[in-house]
Amino acid sequence: MVSPSINSHNFPLKFLCSYGGKIIPRQTDGKLRYYGGETRVLSVDRSISFAELLLKLGEMSGSSMNLRCQLPNEDLDALISITSDEDLANLIEEYDRVSTIISSSLKIRAFLYPPKSTKKVASPTPSIASTSSTNSTTISNPDATSSPSSFCSTVTSPHASMRHHDCPRPYKKVTRNSLDETINGRICHIRTRSSPVYDDEIS
Repeated sequence: MVSPSINSHNFPLKFLCSYGGKIIPRQTDGKLRYYGGETRVLSVDRSISFAELLLKLGEMSGSSMNLRCQLPNEDLDALISITSDEDLANLIEEYDRVSTIISSSLKIRAFLYPPKSTKKVASPTPSIASTSSTNSTTISNPDATSSPSSFCSTVTSPHASMRHHDCPRPYKKVTRNSLDETINGRICHIRTRSSPVYDDEIS
């Protein structure tokens, strides 16, 4: 008696999904097998799109995943990547064809892999200004607002110090007939003359 054929189009799609493990050869015979991780069954409607399937797979595994599937009668070293609606339709068609031949509904063997991580961008190297700031000390001049010519330098040595009164004080330009100096905040006028000075002129 011949068993009736199964119309797989009347059944929902079932994916046997494995993730979190790796494919390694078996020690006894070297045949590839999936080791570790988790394996779950996901049942979806046959009209599901590839984008909707990826969304459900992500909800099941807890993160976004790439999908690779094993074709019927193929080993684990011949997995195919499913990346579009066309790939998904061809996969379903192949499983339906084999299911009809063996009169049994097959679960689509699926393996989930996280997307390849992008290369990390190297952090920018510190600028010369930021690097030198750790090795120098800037001394500000409290009188900088009163006179543009009154300022203090930048001390590059950690042991060096500079006080406010070490800064150069303002001075006036020397003229031919007079010389103005600022001494301790007082202005002294020194007259100059070209003729000789006699003793009787000195009082």
